[in-house]
Amino acid sequence: MDVSYPTSNPIGVSRTANSSVTDDAVDVDSNPVRASTADWASASDRRTAEVHRSLAWFNARRLAPGQVSDSWERELDMEYRMRLTEGRFLEQERRKVRLLVQDIPNDPEAFVMWFEGLKTAGPGQGDPLFTWLADKASMEQMRWFLTQEAAGEAGFDDLVAMAQVKLPTRPKLEMARNYWDEMGRGHERGMHGPMLSAVVEDLDLRPTIENTIWQSLALANLMVGLATNRRYAYHAIGALGVIELTAPTRVGLVNEGLKRLDIEFETRKYFQLHATLDIEHSKAWNEEVLYPLVKEDPSTMQPLAEGALMRLACGASCFEQYRRHFGLARLH
Repeated sequence: MDVSYPTSNPIGVSRTANSSVTDDAVDVDSNPVRASTADWASASDRRTAEVHRSLAWFNARRLAPGQVSDSWERELDMEYRMRLTEGRFLEQERRKVRLLVQDIPNDPEAFVMWFEGLKTAGPGQGDPLFTWLADKASMEQMRWFLTQEAAGEAGFDDLVAMAQVKLPTRPKLEMARNYWDEMGRGHERGMHGPMLSAVVEDLDLRPTIENTIWQSLALANLMVGLATNRRYAYHAIGALGVIELTAPTRVGLVNEGLKRLDIEFETRKYFQLHATLDIEHSKAWNEEVLYPLVKEDPSTMQPLAEGALMRLACGASCFEQYRRHFGLARLH
């Protein structure tokens, strides 16, 4: 989704980058209470929120087209420190899922079947938040949810483009087809990013980094971190694949909720489109990206699995916080 943020940074990316950021600064495990943006539960949670806000600003700035400046050496120095923070966050998320990948199949066909099983068995799947959004959420509640989602959107098209660099031919071609669909097959009206931006505009949403829960920012920071660091190339492919696998159910329920609230088709067509299109995308991704990769090199199974589970676990944390915000913490 093409959500633009201001180029200034009110919380100071450089301040966080120049501070001594340790693993504790992004230790989400040490934050059992998920605080809302209005009432942080602990100093630890505030530190986590600040780190993810800083990473969100850093990502917005580093991915935006820029020009050469005389301060490029200082900017690289700041980027190095921010990428250390990013790396510690990614490694923390990887440690969280390590036990879950110990028993993944080592046969290519069985691995793809295991991967497909994440649609129902993966973290966060079947979360009651989405049935509630479809059946009961008010317009104000739906707008808050969509605002959080918009602010945490990393841009699937750009992530795919970055992840496919130097891949073997067969996976590369499928990711190119996926990207071409994201680009509306060459037609502006069919581009997925602007469709999602239309939701923001039509519903008068105002997504900002400052007013977004850190769990949503963490989700975007995870995806950008995986896609921009080539040591996580297979993690990124697993994470992108599991988005295609699991998104149709969620976006279908969001679409039902918007329909119930009398939102016009032109506004909600992104959700209706992805409720069906991503089913085909997922099938093709599993057959043409995952299978050839693991068939050629079985060692890719673990990072593919880790990436998928990292994305699902971050999503589950996000859904949990959304439910807390709506007073639905006990809804299971």
